[in-house]
Amino acid sequence: MALLQSGVDRTVIALWLGHESVETTQIYLHADMRRKAQALAKTANVEVAPGRYHPDDELLAFLKSL
Repeated sequence: MALLQSGVDRTVIALWLGHESVETTQIYLHADMRRKAQALAKTANVEVAPGRYHPDDELLAFLKSL
């Protein structure tokens, strides 16, 4: 993204990354960090204590039955 925002051509970026085509590189160039930051700024913080998720026994039983 920094290269693109600095004016480096997409074909040059594709070559540096070793991509077969510019279309492959385009997937990664859609991720604009400023847009992501703006989207995150619009979300509300969820009141959840940090930690690891532990599924309950019912969910584990369901997953094992698959």
